[in-house]
Amino acid sequence: MKSTKAYQKIIQFFNRFKLMFKLPSIKPSETEKPSKRHKFELKETHTIAYQLIGGKIGRLLPLFRDLDLNLQRSGLKVNFRAYVSLTIFVTILTSLFTLALIPTMLFFFLKIPPLPAILFGLGGSLFISAFSIMGFYAYPVYRADKLKRGLEDELPFTTGYMAILTTAGVSPEKIFYSLSNLSEILTVSIEAKNIVRDVRLFGLDIISALEESSKRTSSERFREMLQGLISTIHSGGNLSAHLREKSRQYMKLKRISLRKFSDTLSILSEFYVALIVTGPLLLIIMLAVMEMMGGGFLGMLSSNLLLSLLTYIGIPLGSIMFLIILDAVSPKW
Repeated sequence: MKSTKAYQKIIQFFNRFKLMFKLPSIKPSETEKPSKRHKFELKETHTIAYQLIGGKIGRLLPLFRDLDLNLQRSGLKVNFRAYVSLTIFVTILTSLFTLALIPTMLFFFLKIPPLPAILFGLGGSLFISAFSIMGFYAYPVYRADKLKRGLEDELPFTTGYMAILTTAGVSPEKIFYSLSNLSEILTVSIEAKNIVRDVRLFGLDIISALEESSKRTSSERFREMLQGLISTIHSGGNLSAHLREKSRQYMKLKRISLRKFSDTLSILSEFYVALIVTGPLLLIIMLAVMEMMGGGFLGMLSSNLLLSLLTYIGIPLGSIMFLIILDAVSPKW
């Protein structure tokens, strides 16, 4: 009884305190189930950017017109105007931060005069602004390319799975519903969920849903497969035989792509040995010899500083770039 009265007092105190911060009240019925807690969620970043500057960027939207199609193909659930608002908002914040940070560090730590420090800050701010815009431009392209590679890697197995279901008499809508509920989340599951959403939520028929998916996808092979399904359903052809033939075709293409990947991997390994292993060793030996001969200075950079930059920045960045390239060309299956 005492614990119940204490709990009721805490609830009353919270309902008074919530007026200051506009928190949701706790109803008496909820006191019987204290395990149900309220969730206070922050708004997403692109939503905040859209609310702040979304209505003021109408003149800038034509500059980003190429971004709209890439956003649709990337699978990002972000509106075009909201994404552009986020791009501009982040670019402004990072450029202002850089404009304030670089002159401050140069003036107080390196004792550089104010005017050169401000000029360095302006240059750094412009560089960060360009880098930020290019990053926001490149991210949907990277996502679209990643989805494309995932779909094309999975197509031989996906079409084979669909052929088995059609042989058992499963309708196309239920086939894509089965693909969307696989135990292991695949790239094709994302596309299948969009097709099921268009049919069950938006009220489209299966052919219209397949047409919309073929317009959104970034993979030419997946688009070809969907258009083949549409043609076969329209003509009343044998869907199972069509999918089996497509599965055999995609499996042949996959064997060819794997052979090409093995050749590409051998070339990349040679580049890695030459640029990341042998190159730094030769440079370290050269800098050590220059230091012993008294010529190890390149302007304001000493040999020790160059070695530190190479060891702690150059080699890690080179390895990271190599891993990114390797991930971009590697098949997932």
